[in-house]
Amino acid sequence: MKLTLIASLLFLVLAPQMSLAADNMKAFPPAEQGMVRYVLQVDEKENESLFRVELIVGKTVLLDDANNYFFGGEIEKKVINGWGFPKYVVTDIGPMGGTLMAVDPNVKKTPRFITLGGDPYLIRYNSRLPIVVYVPEGVEVHYRLWSTDKKSIKFDKG
Repeated sequence: MKLTLIASLLFLVLAPQMSLAADNMKAFPPAEQGMVRYVLQVDEKENESLFRVELIVGKTVLLDDANNYFFGGEIEKKVINGWGFPKYVVTDIGPMGGTLMAVDPNVKKTPRFITLGGDPYLIRYNSRLPIVVYVPEGVEVHYRLWSTDKKSIKFDKG
């Protein structure tokens, strides 16, 4: 009897969370032809306002180690009609740019993950919704978590 009661209570607690995650994905359509959908569900945190997620989009390319490279392109935030949920879309990536340091042509090239140029793309941390990113086939999506504490620093008068 006790085991049944505990199992029922556990089901009542977990079932809404599981259905919420499944319902949230209904808002995000499958990727169109030539595109890939990446989905990230972040863990629940005590104070999520102290966290951010950095989206990092790029490709792994064989290159020299002497130069710095980047891809052209941008991440667009779009709102899904009828749901109000954000999705992030990269429609095109390239061309690749970089520094022009002379490199010995006999040096072996190594695989390097080259990202979109520009500032880091930080978004709000929200464990209640998946982070969904659509990119062209062959493009990778990485992420980095940023955090801080509640302490702030007061500006001095200038």
